Amino acid sequence: MFSAIQSAKTIPRNVTRVVRAERFIEGAGFEVKRPFPVRGAQQFDPFLLLDHFGPKVYGPGEMKGAPDHPHRGFETVSYIIDGDMEHKDSRGNSGKLGPGSVQWMTAGAGVIHSEMPSKKFQKEGGLMHGFQIWVNLPAKDKMCKPRYQEYQADGIPKVTSPDGKTNVVVITGEAYGTSASIETHTPIAMLHYRVAPGGTGVWEVPTATGWRNGREGDDLNVMCYVVGGKGKFGGSEKAAEENDMVVFQNGPSAEDKGASVTFRNDGNEELSVLLLAGKPLKEPMSRYGPFVMNTKEEIEQAFWDYQTGQFGKIDF
Repeated sequence: MFSAIQSAKTIPRNVTRVVRAERFIEGAGFEVKRPFPVRGAQQFDPFLLLDHFGPKVYGPGEMKGAPDHPHRGFETVSYIIDGDMEHKDSRGNSGKLGPGSVQWMTAGAGVIHSEMPSKKFQKEGGLMHGFQIWVNLPAKDKMCKPRYQEYQADGIPKVTSPDGKTNVVVITGEAYGTSASIETHTPIAMLHYRVAPGGTGVWEVPTATGWRNGREGDDLNVMCYVVGGKGKFGGSEKAAEENDMVVFQNGPSAEDKGASVTFRNDGNEELSVLLLAGKPLKEPMSRYGPFVMNTKEEIEQAFWDYQTGQFGKIDF
């Protein structure tokens, strides 16, 4: 587990741009809102994809899920806010995610998995809301042994800001002195903030070894996706609202090496924000569908290995 040391400085980073999520159909036919990859915003190293599904109330039989499909070379993260999802994979792992739970699956050398609403949810319907996030693996780990981590809501740390106006689900990384339980291959923060009207969410950019090595420009990529509500982001107080992704300045200078990321709720409703931050891999990438490798030849090998059954199958 990576635990960051937070800086005492609170100089806020500025916002470089705001990206509006686009709508796509995924899996067996469910809608997602996606701020990246889209035209003009392909990736935010080391993050490859952010899909926001719901909140939506599905009738009986309407929620289709994502049946058996392969992955290689990266990690998938499922974060369920409302509803449920059942997981099975070709390595024999299975589990069920309910409200507030997280699945972190390292596909590594290759795995086939399915993510489907439970039989009860498919039969009765209900409210579904959550995220799937893809995280790239460094070249040295792309063919690592697949791994499955599942944490129910009561196993994920939560913390409240000193003024009591901000609550944070600490999926990975650290916030307000509270560290996550989930282990990651590279330094990553994934934090769900809920900020009451009049409150300000703050994340102090870590300065611990592993986040920065001191070279100019070797900094964290940081973004905030607005799950709900609206607010003012960064030192420039850039306005953003639901389904916007706010991208923060990257590249440390003498005065901002301990900079913070801030967002203020000056509205009348709760501001809900998913913050993602990670150390860029800065490696060549070849990407095709469910496979993310470093070269075209490795992608071709991934297809061959999948087609010849080397990823296994879900047989339970």
